[in-house]
Amino acid sequence: MSQIIALFNMSGGVGKSTLTMNLGFHLAAQEKNRVLLVDMDPQASLTTFMGLGPFDLQQTIYDSLLKRDPLAIIPDLLGCDLAPANIFLSQAELQLASELRREYRLAETLKAVQPNYDFVLIDCPPSLGLLSVNCLVAAQYLLIPIQTEYKSVEATVNLLQTTHEIAQVVNPTLKIAGAVPTMYDERTSQAKRALQTITEVFLSLKTNKSFADTIVFPPIPRRTDFANATAEHLPLAQYSPRHPALESLEIITQAIQQLP
Repeated sequence: MSQIIALFNMSGGVGKSTLTMNLGFHLAAQEKNRVLLVDMDPQASLTTFMGLGPFDLQQTIYDSLLKRDPLAIIPDLLGCDLAPANIFLSQAELQLASELRREYRLAETLKAVQPNYDFVLIDCPPSLGLLSVNCLVAAQYLLIPIQTEYKSVEATVNLLQTTHEIAQVVNPTLKIAGAVPTMYDERTSQAKRALQTITEVFLSLKTNKSFADTIVFPPIPRRTDFANATAEHLPLAQYSPRHPALESLEIITQAIQQLP
């Protein structure tokens, strides 16, 4: 049975979709795992990064959540399969509100395909609405990208408390696999302080069973190559094979493969 990992942060612009794409590539193309990427963000950044035009798609994750259609999967993109999204997914928040077991729609959708994969990575929306709750219910682990800036770190501390409270109700077995400091600029004191705060916050949470095994991974440096790579619809490992950020991505990949 596959591991389902949700990449989640209520703040946008923290590198969540980029991280999902790159980890999927490392797990699939380099480690030879069967990987499904699931785009649950109405902005459809992951779908776009994978080289698809969201408005050209006939079926998306929306059809599975709202119509209970079989999951629309586009195979073999950078070694991964993709369940894509587009802006119509934003309507799901309102349309699901009156449905029974609305928070279980994604979990039920993934159940049918989960045996086909070693890992399922969910790119969550930057909010804490019904779509995100579906992600929390479906996932076994959370991976939290955090931009190494004071504002983002402060928002994430609030996120952790709120997410934990919700998870205790909808999915009490959910665990936090790790935090990934992103967009790290080692030249600035603000980034260094933010990284120190992230480390201290997660260390203080170790007594909570959900956070007991949480890892603060090595920071991913801020580089223009990330933006250039995604613009070319390529993972960083293909665009810039000697990029220093690849070491951090490989460490995260190895840790994911060792999750119990």
